[in-house]
This record gives sequence, C-alpha cells and structure tokens, in this order.
Amino acid sequence: MIYFDNAATTMIKPPAVAQAVATAINTFGGVGRGAHDAALSADLQVYRARAAVAALFNCPQPKNVAFSLNITESLNIVIDGLLANGDHAVTTAASHNSVLRPLFRKRDREGVDVTVVPIDGDGLLDMDEYARSFKPNTKLAVVTHASNLTGDIYDVAAMAAIAHEHGALFVIDAAQTAGNTPIDMQAMGIDIVTFTGHKSLYGPQGTGGLCLAPGIELPPYKEGGSGTHSYEERQPEFMPEHLEAGTQNGHGIAGLAAGLAYIEEHGVENLGAANAALADRFEKGVRDLPGVRILGRKGSCGNTGIVALNVGDMDSGAISDQLNQGWEICTRPGAHCAPLMHESLGTVSQGAVRFSFSHFNTEEEVDTAIEAMREIVADVM
Repeated sequence: MIYFDNAATTMIKPPAVAQAVATAINTFGGVGRGAHDAALSADLQVYRARAAVAALFNCPQPKNVAFSLNITESLNIVIDGLLANGDHAVTTAASHNSVLRPLFRKRDREGVDVTVVPIDGDGLLDMDEYARSFKPNTKLAVVTHASNLTGDIYDVAAMAAIAHEHGALFVIDAAQTAGNTPIDMQAMGIDIVTFTGHKSLYGPQGTGGLCLAPGIELPPYKEGGSGTHSYEERQPEFMPEHLEAGTQNGHGIAGLAAGLAYIEEHGVENLGAANAALADRFEKGVRDLPGVRILGRKGSCGNTGIVALNVGDMDSGAISDQLNQGWEICTRPGAHCAPLMHESLGTVSQGAVRFSFSHFNTEEEVDTAIEAMREIVADVM
C-alpha cells in the first residue's frame, strides 16, 4: 500500500507513538484522579505533552493549553464560547466544515452575523476584501492556516494584524499546519491556535486541543469531573481544568507526546520541507498530462504538501478508486469537508482527488503515483 492521505490522518507514524500508547494502556491510572504512582505517571505525561504543545506554538504558558478530542471540538469550544447575538464573525471560503458549521449554527440559532471572505478560482485570498469585511461589532476572525484541499498556506500574521486593528480576536485552524509549518503565537499575533493530534503531529486519533494567549477567557463547553475542587458546583475557573471536564485521553495524549518529541527532534521546518518536496515532485510529473488540472498551489506563502487535481470531467471518486484498485495508492476524492472551497474552484460536481504527502513517503512511491496517473490519463483522454 502507498498511503497519500496524510491530510486526513497520518497512518505511518514514528514507532515511538505506538510504543507510548501501549505503555500508557498498561501503566496509566486516571489523569488527575489520584496520588498513587499510576495516576501520577499519567499526570506527568499529560503535563509533558502540554508543555511540548506550548513550546511548539510558543504559547506563553503550558496551562493555557487545553486538550480535546480533536480540532472540531476545539473550534466548537471557541466559536460557541466567544460569539453571541449581536456579534459579527469573519472567516474565509477556504474554511473546513469544522469552522463553517459551528459559525452557521450560531448564525441560524443565535443571530450571529457571519461574513465569508471569498477565495478566487486559483485558491487565493484577497487580503483587501478580508480587511473590508470587518465591522464595528466584529468579535472574532477564525480562519484556516492552510486549505485542506489545496494545501495552500495563508498569511495569518497579516490577517491577525488586520483583525487586531479592528478590535477582533484572531483564531486559526491549524489542522493542516501544526507540525509541518512554523507557528509562533506571539510573533504572529494569534490569540487562539486550535490543533488536532492525528495529522502532522503524528498522534493517535481522538487527540487535539487549543492554545490561548494570555487574557483570553472561554466559558466551559462542558462541565463535570475535574479531579480537584470537587465540592464546587461549577467547573473550576483556572486553566486547563476550566476547559477539560472529564477524564482525559491519557493513553492518546501519551502517543501525542511521542509524536511531538519526534517533531522537536527533526524540526518543523525540515519535516515541512520534505513534505513539500515530495508534493513538488509529484506535481511536476503530472501537471502537463492531457486533461489534468492542478487546484491551487499558486500562493506566495507555501504549501503543506498537497496536490489536488482533476482529469477532464471524470468523477474524482472514479480516479481514486482506480488508483486504489490498480496500484494500491490511497488518496482522498470528493468534497473534503470544504464545500465553499470547491465552489470557489468550480469543482462541486466532480470533487477532486487529493494526494497529501508525509515525509515518511518516498520518491519511489511518488514516481509510482506519477506513472499510475499517466496510465489513467492515457485510458480516458
């Protein structure tokens, strides 16, 4: 099997990740639930993961890192907690449904005003249009750092500066960039980073979280056990327990910690460059094939290692199925939970075939995919 679906989840992970999960399953007690060795070892591992996340994103304090099930839960926590009737929010058409649906829920149920800044047919964002979208009541701008369809990275530092000029908080969806693109909350002016563990952080599924800049307060999205202050009627006011009701996924977070250690050892820039080099090699090999259209990849801020394409008017599912059946190449066809991006690119009816690379892939695998695409194109064009 050749796995090119890393933008959905990384399947090939550092061996230490599985080892950490297995060790945790056999040795961890409840996180924050006891003073015996099994509980304390779980506490220590979760703290180490928290500190590693803070270091990765230059979040000022580890306590400002709250873990969640995934980035979808993190974005719901942020959007639900910060927006109310009379507020205005800004996002872009590059956003994933994990941003769009919570925003539209707030719009439909609570009267929150939502502006979606368009993306053009090349996948580019008009920064002037983004700046014009802000209003006196804009509370929040929540944007994707990189499109999960095209892999194009957007200039979030410039977007944050514009948001702050208008008195709005700035939040990024870092699902595609965490672990392969440098993110510095303080230097880039990001108020909240939301992340997921199972993509380029190499962690297990069911891990994710958010990082808050100092002074940012969110109400609890859920309340329950915290392991401390059990006689209080409401969730503790201090972080991270304020946003972490219930027993944490200590086993998964142990795996995430191992993934974060791997990233620290190899370097975010190096890992991202390896992904991008494989994507560039693939794009170069297929871009001139008859009928092939490459989506996006024209921005000035780089790419996370994704090549999304179509062949003539073929359905993307048919192409992906041929790649799987004929060459055991795993890709992702369809809409990618990015409906407005497909509208922008004019690909709603056929979707797109997304090849997303990891540094664990090889040039030989990329060359096999190029040859597969040549044969598919030769058959249909």
